[in-house]
Amino acid sequence: MTNYKLPRWLSLSLAFPLAVLNGWVLLQVVHYFQPLVSIFVAASLLAFVLDYPIRFFQQRRVKRNLAVGSVLLLAVVIVVALALTLVPLILEQLNELANFLPSWIDSGTQQLQAFQDWAAAQQLPVNLSGLLSQVLDRLSNQVQSFTGQILGFAVDTIGSVVNVLLTVVLTIYLVLNGERLWDGIFLWFSPHIGSQVRQLLREDFQNYFIGQAILGALLAVALILVFLALQVPLALLFGIVIGFFSLFPFGTGIGIAIVSLLVGLQNFWLGIEVLAVAVAIDQVNSNFVAPRLLGNLTGLNPVWVVISLLLGTKLGGLLGLLVAIPIASFIKDVADSWREGGFRVPPGEDNSGDSISGEQTSTVLLER
Repeated sequence: MTNYKLPRWLSLSLAFPLAVLNGWVLLQVVHYFQPLVSIFVAASLLAFVLDYPIRFFQQRRVKRNLAVGSVLLLAVVIVVALALTLVPLILEQLNELANFLPSWIDSGTQQLQAFQDWAAAQQLPVNLSGLLSQVLDRLSNQVQSFTGQILGFAVDTIGSVVNVLLTVVLTIYLVLNGERLWDGIFLWFSPHIGSQVRQLLREDFQNYFIGQAILGALLAVALILVFLALQVPLALLFGIVIGFFSLFPFGTGIGIAIVSLLVGLQNFWLGIEVLAVAVAIDQVNSNFVAPRLLGNLTGLNPVWVVISLLLGTKLGGLLGLLVAIPIASFIKDVADSWREGGFRVPPGEDNSGDSISGEQTSTVLLER
């Protein structure tokens, strides 16, 4: 029997539709099992984040059970404290924003009309009458749509008290037994490959989320203090909004633009001050704090970052947008290691010793 190898171009042309078909099937499976997939992803992310302080305590020679208990107790205390203090204030300011928005739009209309009258008096070729109504209508619709998307994300991801409890219980289970779960999964890989993939997965997700959370918190706190000093209305809400947007790549600029525009409707010059101060603080945070804290976090080309964000949003909505960058970074790191020969079996190591048989794997998985 002769060995016949397909041409490379034909192999690639056949692989592309198969990859697209497999991706479409995976997407249908994810949609079918919603919201269970969102619950599992959210619990996994929380477990990844909580595992970081647990390892920190373990490095200080604290037993794992004590470290896990301490971190879980601390997390519960923080969540309860935020629920009793910060969340009511945010909801109150959201309600105030909804009440203020019509008057702010009227104020913005008057300011733009005054500018229009001044331009006409100076005989400048400026006509904002048609553009004004379109911009304000779209702004109002976008703010309402964004609020609806935030609420919709909460409803779709959380769904009900039952889903909240499932997320919490699954997070605790993953924190307590996640190591054994991952051990069982990576038993299907050879030890040489599995250990590297596992390390890359942990580093990409933990570094990204913990780093972004710290940077977002620092940015939010700094902006809240400055907004309070400038007597910006709804300072707490606006600072947290910009900090939340900073969790996503390119999101900080969007958050600053939205907040500055909203404040500018009420007071044009105050909006300019908010824009200048927020950009300055973000530049300090990005150019001085972030490099020391994160270094080169993802190493992704900006083009791939944008593509990853678009695909993540298409596949998983806001939750997909949140995990798009660490997943893309993980895929890049795996591809780089593969290209550089990092997954090759070291010389002198028997291939047969790198993997275990299916019967051994099943036995170990059943034991776990």
